[in-house]
Amino acid sequence: MEGIEHVGPILRALIQQFGVGTAVQMYWAILIVLSILVYNLGFAKKLKLWQNIIVYFSLAIGSLLLLVLSYQLPVVESLMVAALVLGTYKFRLKKHQKEEKMSS
Repeated sequence: MEGIEHVGPILRALIQQFGVGTAVQMYWAILIVLSILVYNLGFAKKLKLWQNIIVYFSLAIGSLLLLVLSYQLPVVESLMVAALVLGTYKFRLKKHQKEEKMSS
């Protein structure tokens, strides 16, 4: 396929495997899932169900902008790194709290 050399490696692989239409939909789904994961790991507070629905809907709509930006920028890769860093932080925080609770 011509013209896909400027897109990121993940999107390029999806386009080559599934075609442009399906690849873009899958890529948007990946963006939504990673955005929700990063939100939950780093910023989420206890909210009511309807508030969570509004937040997730907003994240899905905001991911459309990220989808456009991701043609030239490594958005998905950045969200993966953010999820990894926040996940590691949460894991170590819970481990530290558990050790602190056991020593008290």
